[in-house]
Amino acid sequence: MRKEAIEIGEKLRERRRLLGIKQPELAFLSGVSSRTIQQVENGRGNPSLETLFQLADPLGLRLELILKEPQKPADQ
Repeated sequence: MRKEAIEIGEKLRERRRLLGIKQPELAFLSGVSSRTIQQVENGRGNPSLETLFQLADPLGLRLELILKEPQKPADQ
């Protein structure tokens, strides 16, 4: 698994759980299958940008925040 894919999946899962949304509900809201959601959240598969848009929208996330790498603190 690629590190980036895992981080994207973790961001989506964290937001979904924060909102109290279960995977089947997100599947209904986004039009993305529960299986695909599970794969994305676990860092497997290769979701298209369209799929990521579909998942981000009902979670109230902007796609650029999902794709952005976390800032590393500057060395002092």
